Amino acid sequence: AALMAAIAERIAGHGGAGLFIDYGHLEPGFGDTLQAVRRHDHEDVLANPGGADLTAHVDFAALAAAVREHGLQAELTTQSEFLLGMGLLERAGALGALADDVARQAISEAVKRLAGPDAMGELFKVMKILPAAKTG
Repeated sequence: AALMAAIAERIAGHGGAGLFIDYGHLEPGFGDTLQAVRRHDHEDVLANPGGADLTAHVDFAALAAAVREHGLQAELTTQSEFLLGMGLLERAGALGALADDVARQAISEAVKRLAGPDAMGELFKVMKILPAAKTG
């Protein structure tokens, strides 16, 4: 929260925008999000000290609140909604139109992994930081 407040202060004072993508949740919740990942699999956080990556899910709602305290807009969404809105399917279609069957299958699998509901599409979240909308 302190780092996000510093980033928001910088954007508010000097202009610009921010885009943050990570796995986490959009709404505050209860429970332990600390996890260990080793060799692309989850394991007990105490099983291999120093041998596994320790991570925690980002609380995007708390970060958005820190941003809004600096008068900026914070928009939250899933990675799936973000990528689809940015034209992921159209880009994949354009690439697939020029590709052979093997490449088309690889493109399709990549789209499913990045935007699919059972993959990164729902697990990863996106926060956009924008200057406050001007009225009048």
